[in-house]
Amino acid sequence: MASVALVGSESLLGREIRDVLATTNFPAHVTPIAAEEEDTGVLTEMEGEPAVIARLSADAIGDARLAFLAGSPESTRAALELAVLTPLIDLTHAAEDHPRARIRAPQIEPAGYSAPAGTVHVIAHPASIALALILNPLHGAFPIRRVIAHVFEPASERGKPGIDELQQQTVSLLSFKGQPKKIYDAQLSFNMLARYGEEAPRPLEDFELRLERHLATLLSQSSHAPMPSLRLIQAPVFHGHSFSLWLEFEQNPGVPEIERALTATGVDVRASDQEPPHIVGVAGQEGVAVGAISMDRNCTQASWIWAAADNLRLMATNAVLVARQLL
Repeated sequence: MASVALVGSESLLGREIRDVLATTNFPAHVTPIAAEEEDTGVLTEMEGEPAVIARLSADAIGDARLAFLAGSPESTRAALELAVLTPLIDLTHAAEDHPRARIRAPQIEPAGYSAPAGTVHVIAHPASIALALILNPLHGAFPIRRVIAHVFEPASERGKPGIDELQQQTVSLLSFKGQPKKIYDAQLSFNMLARYGEEAPRPLEDFELRLERHLATLLSQSSHAPMPSLRLIQAPVFHGHSFSLWLEFEQNPGVPEIERALTATGVDVRASDQEPPHIVGVAGQEGVAVGAISMDRNCTQASWIWAAADNLRLMATNAVLVARQLL
């Protein structure tokens, strides 16, 4: 059986990939590789069997048919410097400026799409995938004039350090202690942030620009729906993106037709008599769920849509789809 490497097998994304591989009869054996030096030699479990996490090296990646890069951005850059011929699938976005990088999301790409040989496959921002899953079918059925999207970002987009800091802030607030602010440099617990503090490692605007770039790429490859006006907001939640969308159509088809158009393409549509989607309910779901669809009372050509998606599962699902294409 073919072997594939998984760099960062113990990260949030690494564990999500392992879960997807275990439930989809993936036709290859997975070799866990450490993203951090302290993970090397650690005993873990792969495919129901004990396995030792290998050191990141040219041999470890070069012997595999392909490699998932799901650890830290630093480990992705280290893997790129190894100059191996093994196809690389980057889930950290650290390789998006590489000259051979291509933004990938097979759930969105047109039938028959294939990337050139030697491509570094960078999986698109999960919120861009979710938005494209909504906009593509709607624009194809009812041309859209304008879109405004508020995207509520979970802490897991900052990896385990982001989740840990949110958890520690919550505990500290409830016990009246000082708050750790290494990732956000601001209070996120019981709060929402339109901007990080000045001493945060990366400003929130950087991630907003990445979302815009990736969504523009996905829409240009598929439906050519209009690019939304985007606002990324850091939410005090651990996992899952939420979205508030305002869409102005050339001719508003009405709520039932919007629901039918989305349902026809496999979107999980919650009708008006059902509970709207939320991040707890979409955990482990591979697509996007929409609901609370309503007409804009002040603009007859516009409608509101609420949506939710599991960010980690969207990334892992599309990474495994790319891997299946390569194998």
